[in-house]
Amino acid sequence: MGNRIYNILFHTHTVSGIVISVALYVIFFAGSFSFFRDEIASWQRGYHVSQQDAIVGSTDEYLNHLSKTYNLQERDVEISHYFNERNVNVSLGASKDSLAPEEDRARIFFYLDTEDKTTDDYRNSYHLGEFLYRLHFLDQIPFPYGRYLAGLVAFFFLFAIITGILVHWNKIISNFYTFRPWAKLKTVWTDAHTALGVIGFPFQFVYAVTGAFFLLKGILILPMVMGLYDGDQGKLFKDLEYSHPVFAFQNERLEEPIHIDQLIEEMKEDWPDFRVTGVHLFNYGDTNMHASINGHLGYGTKLNGMGHRIYKIADGSIVEEKVPMTNNSYLDGVKNMMLRLHFGDYAGYGLRVISFILGLVSCFVILSGILIWLVARDKKNISGKRRKFNHQVANIYMAICLTMYPVTALEFVIVKFAGHVDMVFLYRTYFPIWLVATLFFIFKNNIGFTNRWTLIPGGILALWIPVVNGIMSGNWLWTAYKNGQEQILLVDLLWLVLGLVTLWIAFFKLKTKQTELVPSKS
Repeated sequence: MGNRIYNILFHTHTVSGIVISVALYVIFFAGSFSFFRDEIASWQRGYHVSQQDAIVGSTDEYLNHLSKTYNLQERDVEISHYFNERNVNVSLGASKDSLAPEEDRARIFFYLDTEDKTTDDYRNSYHLGEFLYRLHFLDQIPFPYGRYLAGLVAFFFLFAIITGILVHWNKIISNFYTFRPWAKLKTVWTDAHTALGVIGFPFQFVYAVTGAFFLLKGILILPMVMGLYDGDQGKLFKDLEYSHPVFAFQNERLEEPIHIDQLIEEMKEDWPDFRVTGVHLFNYGDTNMHASINGHLGYGTKLNGMGHRIYKIADGSIVEEKVPMTNNSYLDGVKNMMLRLHFGDYAGYGLRVISFILGLVSCFVILSGILIWLVARDKKNISGKRRKFNHQVANIYMAICLTMYPVTALEFVIVKFAGHVDMVFLYRTYFPIWLVATLFFIFKNNIGFTNRWTLIPGGILALWIPVVNGIMSGNWLWTAYKNGQEQILLVDLLWLVLGLVTLWIAFFKLKTKQTELVPSKS
C-alpha cells in the first residue's frame, strides 16, 4: 500500500471515528443491554415469562375478553407478539360499517396482559428494557431524525472499521499479539485499540451493516419508489410483503361461530414446531371474514422458517399459504436474517451473553480511539491553544460516554424503589441525572478522574442492584434460581459480574500514569 493511499485511509478512519464516537458509544452501550430487553422487563416487573417466542394461551379467550369491552364487529383485529413479555399487542381497526357509532370508527392500539387480562397503552407499559432498546437507535430524538442519525452513525462506522482493518492490514497479525502495558501512554491505548478492534471486527461489521439497513431503508428505498413504482409506496410495500391483503366487507353477519384456536392447532399439526406470532382477522364477524395466521418454525428446526396461512372463516378453506419448510423466498431470507443477526436471538442466552460482552468491548474500542486521538495531538509542535481545545473535546466526549455506566446502574436501582414506572418517569430521571453527572466531570476537567470515578460508583451500584431487587421483590438470586426465574436471575448475575469486574479494574488495573490525562502546558 502506497503512502498516499495509507494516509487517506488513516485520516478517513480517524475523522469518521472521532466524529461519530459519542453517538456510537451510546448506541453500543445501550445496545448491549438491549440484548436482554425482555429479561429487564421481567426483572423490573418481578414475573417469569416462558421463552416461547410466540403468542401463548388461547386466542379465542383473548377475543372473548376483548369483546366485553370493545365492539369487534366489522373491524380488522390483530393480535401480535414481538417480544417475550406477558403482553401481546392488540390493534383494532376502524369499523367498516358506515352506521357504526363514533367510538367504533377510531383505531385503537393497546397491550393485553395474557395472565390477568388487563390492558394498558404504550406510555404506561413502558419499562427500562424498552427505554434502553429505544436509546440504542436514538429513538428518544423525535421521529424520524433520531433513527436517521443512528443510521448515518452506523453507515460511517462501517467506513471506520473497514479503513481501520486496511490501515493495520500489513501488521494485523503481529500487532494482534502485541501488548505493551509499560510503554508510553499512546502505545498502551493503540495496542488495546488494535487488538480488541480485530477481535470485535466481525461483530461490529454485522451491526454496522444491519443497523444501517434497518434505520436508513426509508431513505434507500425512496429512489426505488420514485423510479420503479412511480411514487406508489403501497405497491412497493406489497411486493416486499409488508402490507396485508384486502378483503371486501360484505356487511352481512356471519352465522358460524368463530374458532381461531382450532385453525392454529391445525397449522401446528401440519407444521411441527410452528410458533404463531401474529393473528390478523379481517372483517370480524362478517360473512367475508378471513384470518391470517403467521409465524415461524423454532430456530432449532429451521433458522429461516417463516410461514403463514389465510383462512376463510365461513367455510374453513385455505385461501393462501406459505409453507415454512419449503416456500421461503430470497426476500424472506434477507428480511429475517437481518433481524436475527441484529437481535442475536437465534441461539439462546449463550449468544446474547457473548454479544453483550462484545458490545462492551466495542465501547472500550471507541474510548481508546478517543484517547489515541488526544495523545497523538498532544505534541510540542502543536500550539498550546490547539492542544487545550483537543483536550476539551476529548474531556467532553469521555464525560458523556463514561457517565452512562453509573447512570444506567442507578436507574435500575431507582425503578425498583419507584414501583410503577412509565415513559415520563424514565425520561425525567435518566436524562437529567446523566446531564448533571456529565457536567460535573466536564467541569472537573480531568479524564483520569472521570475514568476512575465513573467506574467506582458504577461498580458499587451494580453490586447493589441484586440486593435492591431482593429487598423490594423478594427475588433474591437463590430464590430466582430455585423458582426457575431465569430472566430475573440473568439480569442480577450480569450486574453482579459487571460490578465485580469494574471495581477490580478501578482499584487494581488503572495505573496512575494511564489515568492522569490533563492538558499539557503550552
